[in-house]
Amino acid sequence: MKFRLKYVVEDTERHGNVRLYYRRHGRKIRLRGPAGSPEFLADYKAAASGALEAPKKEQGPGHVVPRSIRWLCVQYYKSAMFKELDPRTQKVRRAILERFCQHKSDGDKPFALLLPRHVRIRRDEMSDRPEAANGMVKALRQLYRFALRYDLHDDNPAEKVEYLKGNPDGFHSWTLDEIARFEEIHPVGTQARLALALAIYTGQRRSDLVLFGRQHVRDGWLVFTQHKGRNRNPVQMEIPIIPELQRIIDQTQTGDLAFLVTAFNRPFTSNGFGNRFRKWCDEAGLKKCSVHGLRKAAAARLAELGCTEQEIMAITGHRTSKEVTRYTRAASQKTRAESALRRLSGEQS
Repeated sequence: MKFRLKYVVEDTERHGNVRLYYRRHGRKIRLRGPAGSPEFLADYKAAASGALEAPKKEQGPGHVVPRSIRWLCVQYYKSAMFKELDPRTQKVRRAILERFCQHKSDGDKPFALLLPRHVRIRRDEMSDRPEAANGMVKALRQLYRFALRYDLHDDNPAEKVEYLKGNPDGFHSWTLDEIARFEEIHPVGTQARLALALAIYTGQRRSDLVLFGRQHVRDGWLVFTQHKGRNRNPVQMEIPIIPELQRIIDQTQTGDLAFLVTAFNRPFTSNGFGNRFRKWCDEAGLKKCSVHGLRKAAAARLAELGCTEQEIMAITGHRTSKEVTRYTRAASQKTRAESALRRLSGEQS
């Protein structure tokens, strides 16, 4: 006589063998056969009571939960939107997003459920490192901009999260005394002095300084494309080489395709040059100074000479005046104050 037990199903596998399962609430628990045997009845009783559970699928180290934040990151990394970024920017952004995913397994949570308050909590946990916290918020904003652009989501929770206030002035801008101190320790003919001159008289980032070579010189001008954003929004630059810079170049031993080279006659990497310049500053006792601070100093010096923001942007290559205004705020105030008092003095005479 045949009998049927509740929730018992039969599945035939690819080799034709019949398997018995206890299936309830979407779970399938394998039962030993044949049906009706003592082993089968014992397994059925255990499954019905909850004592026998379905085996959990093992998840390998590369497993990604579908529709999770980590899954969204993987889709982002494959996109043209991500691949258009500079390789160094890709590396930094991927590292930030991976750290976000690893924190308390946040990467396995559904990306559609991330809310502004969740991002704020993570941001505030990093309040002792405001630049790092803001970098995380920025990376999440870009991730969800990708989700919006590719119709994977209809909101960007990170856009609603404010950046933390860091140092409003950013990198220390060199004073004239600090420049003179550096020049005293590193005279004309040294690579350190050439690096200083290139930074001051071109106002460029270190990623451009390490690439400058004779191939960029045309009729007394430096002609180049700025390294930052060259793949998405390239900025073509033409800057005149002033006589003082040309004199220092002529009196310094340089490389073939790069003015600045390592001890092995190879061009510096951006980070390698930053480390070497740090050493040169330390030798001059300038602990607060950096190569990026020279870019600010160059912009400030132009402002003190009365150059407009548009003229300064033509040298630095900035697309908007926001950064230039921050760089030159103090110098502009000094220039305006001097001009105002000169007019006041003229009225009184």
